[in-house]
Amino acid sequence: MENFSLILAIVVVTALAFDFTNGFHDTANAMATTISTGALKPKIAVTMSAALNLVGAFLSVEVANTISKGLVDENGIRPEVIFAALVGAILWNLVTWLVGLPSSSSHALMGGLVGATVASAGFGAVHGDVLVTKVLLPAVAAPVVAGLAALLATRLSYRIGKDADDNATRKGFRAGQIASAGLVSLAHGTNDAQKTMGIITLALIAGGSIAPGSNPPTWVILSAGLAIALGTYIGGWRIIRTMGKGLTDLRPQQGFAAQTSAATAILASSHLGFSLSTTHVVSGSVMGAGLGRKGGTVRWSTATRMMVAWVLTLPAAAVVGALAESVTDLGDWGTAAVAVFLAASSAAIWKLSRRQVVDSANVNETDPAEPAGVVTAAMAAVTPPPAGPVTENLTATIPSPAAPAAPAADPAATV
Repeated sequence: MENFSLILAIVVVTALAFDFTNGFHDTANAMATTISTGALKPKIAVTMSAALNLVGAFLSVEVANTISKGLVDENGIRPEVIFAALVGAILWNLVTWLVGLPSSSSHALMGGLVGATVASAGFGAVHGDVLVTKVLLPAVAAPVVAGLAALLATRLSYRIGKDADDNATRKGFRAGQIASAGLVSLAHGTNDAQKTMGIITLALIAGGSIAPGSNPPTWVILSAGLAIALGTYIGGWRIIRTMGKGLTDLRPQQGFAAQTSAATAILASSHLGFSLSTTHVVSGSVMGAGLGRKGGTVRWSTATRMMVAWVLTLPAAAVVGALAESVTDLGDWGTAAVAVFLAASSAAIWKLSRRQVVDSANVNETDPAEPAGVVTAAMAAVTPPPAGPVTENLTATIPSPAAPAAPAADPAATV
């Protein structure tokens, strides 16, 4: 076991806290569609996902190495910088969870790390080529690729099963959906748990506990896997509702297509060492599956809010990380002040979330504040005129004026 200083211990604990928030923030990526279509009950779904997240954490360390060796200059980073980066990432995760937006935990971590590093050592300490090729470009390409794959897979699924019995088809695709959800959970553990491994490894290198260029120690892999699995088991029900019901209405065929496409993209990126956002991939695949079914729709108001959050994630976490680093740079009391601020802010966000509780009992209820799609609703409200001639059998819609009442008899004429 490495020799620990107090600040290094604080960084490791904070990193595992981030990993925990990553777990419940991203549970929706693996299980939202499975829960929304009824393929699995909510509690069973998150338990299965948690177990597979833990297994996935042991499959690779390529993404961890991208963070610990490639993104920033590991020789000029102090543990306080990593602590500040984690503060930015955790707060962004909690804020987006509170409002039910599936934003990227990965990009929150990247943004916090870049912001804190720039505040500490300047822009030269950030490897811009790695940031662009392994973070930014996959962020743009991944949801598009996954969305197109899911759209084509959905159409293929419906075409193959068009003559089959509806009940048998539904059961078959639900079984396939459970298998594909397990694959997404495995991929999520492989990709996202590694980010915390990378951050802890970077902190150990910065604190002089292990040599530069080292792979994550076994205890780091195990602790990161357990933290993300526990967070997944808690279940981020607010984001599960948004992903499963708020973005589009999915059927088993669509859920299977979305999750299979997402899992393929995530596993491929993990093998290549791309620090991919599983949230972006799964969101893109869900939208693609929504558009792939004839008559299917996407609630673009929800999708737009999600995309705005995606754009803001990196800069927002970077700003918070830079501010936190500026305070920690003042000394031990500055680090203590940032730690107190993080704890107080987290407690306040949790208390706000209790005003409107979303849990396993009501996760499949559609948010009443979310319309079913403005464009779709407007089109449905307009009834087109009937085709062909319309000159026969017309019925007047304006009543003719009433006939004047007969004049009353003159009383004087009555004998």
